[in-house]
Amino acid sequence: MSTQDNWLNKVNWSDDGLVPAIAQDATSNEVLMVAWMNREALKRTVESGEAVYWSRSRKKLWHKGEESGHVQKVHEIRLDCDEDVILLKIEQIGGISCHTGRHDCFFQKLENHEWTVTEPVLKDPSEIYKR
Repeated sequence: MSTQDNWLNKVNWSDDGLVPAIAQDATSNEVLMVAWMNREALKRTVESGEAVYWSRSRKKLWHKGEESGHVQKVHEIRLDCDEDVILLKIEQIGGISCHTGRHDCFFQKLENHEWTVTEPVLKDPSEIYKR
């Protein structure tokens, strides 16, 4: 690791080398999604100016929008007080951040001990992820 990458050492990585990353709309401050980053994902995010995460299910780097086109342009990166959570202030291209085709990933609200879907699907995921 080069001395230019020393800033990565300040992050309090978990035992498995990950840190949660919150994607927040840079204009509205709405929280759109939460994902995970490893060192390489954070480094690539800084280098590219677009969000790159670590997919725990696929066990690989995931450039947000690589399949859907819904990339996240990063405006600012912050580290919390315990240095164990990353906050990305982003511009969500296409207005869809969730793989379900919704604006954000927090579309279920607890009401009377039941989870209620509160946000509509903006685009059918089968149209977004053509395989």
